[in-house]
Amino acid sequence: MKEQLKSIEERAREAVSAVTDLKALDELRVKLLGKKGELTAILKQMGKLSAEERPAMGQLANQVRSQLETMISDKTKALQEAAQNARLAAETIDITMPAKKPETGHLHPLKIVENEIREIFLGMGFSIADGPEVEYDYYNFEALNLPPDHPARDTQDTFYITDNILLRTQTSSVQVHVMETQKPPIRVISPGRVYRSDAVDATHSPLFHQVEGLVIDKGITMADLKGTLELLMQRLYGDDCKIRLRPHHFPFTEPSAEVDVMCFNCHGAGCRMCKNEGYIELLGAGMVHPWVLENSGIDSSVYSGFAFGLGLERIVMRRYQISDMRLLFENDVRFLEQFR
Repeated sequence: MKEQLKSIEERAREAVSAVTDLKALDELRVKLLGKKGELTAILKQMGKLSAEERPAMGQLANQVRSQLETMISDKTKALQEAAQNARLAAETIDITMPAKKPETGHLHPLKIVENEIREIFLGMGFSIADGPEVEYDYYNFEALNLPPDHPARDTQDTFYITDNILLRTQTSSVQVHVMETQKPPIRVISPGRVYRSDAVDATHSPLFHQVEGLVIDKGITMADLKGTLELLMQRLYGDDCKIRLRPHHFPFTEPSAEVDVMCFNCHGAGCRMCKNEGYIELLGAGMVHPWVLENSGIDSSVYSGFAFGLGLERIVMRRYQISDMRLLFENDVRFLEQFR
């Protein structure tokens, strides 16, 4: 039995040394020390020994078991450490390599230009006013000198929810809310979405965006209006940009004017883009009608003011030389990526 125990120890030492993975090592452990293992089979023969031989054989068997367990435990640690080192080597990150840049979104061209317009007016001392897109007929039309039978309503055909509630056709309705709740001096712009029942084409959409402006104070004149709009256009299109005012009619301003901006393509010389006029129509403006002031509780004998409204899409199309308004709403990534 002594020779058998020594033989098991020697063969186990060689076998453990040759093992290269944890699974094979565990199989070897079961083969040597399991319930049906070689060492267990020898220990079952202890009953055949005499009483004098048993203590010595028992002590030797325990020593062999201890040696086998130590060898297997040390080999397990060595294999685990080697596996961890191999994994660390395989997963090493080279921090000197350029990182993969994550895909990020960016602002829509409409928002880019709107934010720029906001900053320009904030720099001139204006504040930002907001109002409901679902509006009462009174604020959208009547308070702006457009009674129910006024023919100018035909040019602003819109979407009615009830006989008295509609989707606003202009952000001028915000100006009425401001005049009712705020005493002069007033300097506000009101950017936002508006709705009209227009057929979709290259220059029309049933949904578009406006930026309305309103200034009310003592002694406000057309010169203030022209200077404000001229500064706006110079900030948007360059210091050499010029504007011109042409007489027009709007029910809520008197006098009223269409505002043209110098063609950015020919700089006033005349070209195909501006139809050889040198200027391109861009927005409407004028002095606030006295009736509109009085209807909002402002004394027109003391205060005067000017108002203007520009279409944001039109500004964006001029800025980026976009020929079709529909491109701004189709969400084509190939188009929008140009404004990153």
